[in-house]
Amino acid sequence: MNQSLYPEFGVLLVDDEASFLRSLSITLARSGGITNVHRCDDGREVMGILQNRAIGLVLLDLTMPHISGQELLAMITEQHPDIAVIIISGLNQVESAVQCLQQGAFDYFVKTTEEGRLIEGIKRAIRMQEMRRENQALGQRILNNSLESPEVFDPIISRSNQMRSVFQYLESVAPSNQPLLICGESGTGKELLAKAAHQLSNRSGPLVSVNVAGLDDNVFADTLFGHQRGAFTGAERSRPGLIEEAADGTLFLDEIGDLSMASQVKLLRLLQEGEYYPLGSDRPKRIRARVIVATHQELQQRQAEGSFRRDLYYRLCTHQIQIPPLRQRKEDLPLLLDHFLAQAATELDKPVPAYPPELPLLLNNYHFPGNIRELRALVFDAVSRHRSHLLSMEVFRQAIGKNEDDGVESLRQGSDSLASFNPEGPLPTLAQMDSLLVEEALRRADNNQSLAARLLGISQPALSKRLKKSRPGS
Repeated sequence: MNQSLYPEFGVLLVDDEASFLRSLSITLARSGGITNVHRCDDGREVMGILQNRAIGLVLLDLTMPHISGQELLAMITEQHPDIAVIIISGLNQVESAVQCLQQGAFDYFVKTTEEGRLIEGIKRAIRMQEMRRENQALGQRILNNSLESPEVFDPIISRSNQMRSVFQYLESVAPSNQPLLICGESGTGKELLAKAAHQLSNRSGPLVSVNVAGLDDNVFADTLFGHQRGAFTGAERSRPGLIEEAADGTLFLDEIGDLSMASQVKLLRLLQEGEYYPLGSDRPKRIRARVIVATHQELQQRQAEGSFRRDLYYRLCTHQIQIPPLRQRKEDLPLLLDHFLAQAATELDKPVPAYPPELPLLLNNYHFPGNIRELRALVFDAVSRHRSHLLSMEVFRQAIGKNEDDGVESLRQGSDSLASFNPEGPLPTLAQMDSLLVEEALRRADNNQSLAARLLGISQPALSKRLKKSRPGS
């Protein structure tokens, strides 16, 4: 039996017609992937069920013996305001629908309503309830500045407040069935966050990861959806796709920003309809995995360029995380340095080396375009060359100097001129121009004073003196 797409979300069906209850249960499971369903054919039992079971949504018939649906609606909204109620009536009465919505019903459907519309309405209610719960949980964590499962984040070395906020948000949205989009520059640790999200979700299935960059449309479809025997030349036997391998777990698609337009259409249909067709098959399968995607690309810019679908972006960003780059959380540098030194020493079978006190200062003044991955590579290279008591700074100086030279050159090429002057107005003074040059250099260098000084062709102490003049209160 397929696991529910909404395993933590109980749905209660209330109707005095047992045949309708059975039929609706089958429809919810087959067309909506909703299987955590409870049925009740006696309205007098509803409040007891809500008291003893974890119900998030009630589908309620209006016309029942003993107690009417409208009376039950009033009792539910009063005693269980956190439970959503959808009215499903045998009568298409506008006045009755309006009264129910005024009483707090989430939606109103007629039993003869098209099946697809009803399923989408139920899914919409479930999504709204999930988001409400997530917002409540996130607000509570932020208010208490707490993490319920801090051990899950142990592999992510950080004491940054920005990263703690990311962890709190991730704890809140991890149980959700909606897609999660993780954005961040290369080397910031997107895959580690995907692993943490999977662990926090408590899903019984595995985490299955695939880098989709460079996959053409046919390979993408075969990798994700699998194929039937004889689907194409060389397909001598059926093979399940990664979606099936990730059943009841998490499917992680890395570098989603590099996906071709044709593959984006396939992914959009998968997320919208919750089902897919293995190549060569005419029988659909339901997706039973939560989808997490990651990218270092600016997806909004890719949309403007016409290389990423807007509808897919909005489908993916129900839950979104932006990982700050290392240059914006320099407080993590000492922790990361010690962590990678110990890790490198273990892997290279060497004692953990001490390092000069100047090394943290050198690293702190560097902008790390490659982020944490770059720092790790620098540390491992330095430890592999280490021979004496103190770790040599030469490896760091060489790499940092080369990258900063590249950065200065690219920044200098970024603009032909710093400013243009109004031919009718007065010229700025030399002091004003000096201040403008300093501010422009800092802006281009992302407030990295070492890089800004190199851009201006002066020493860092000289830049500090100019800053004291232009910013006397700082």
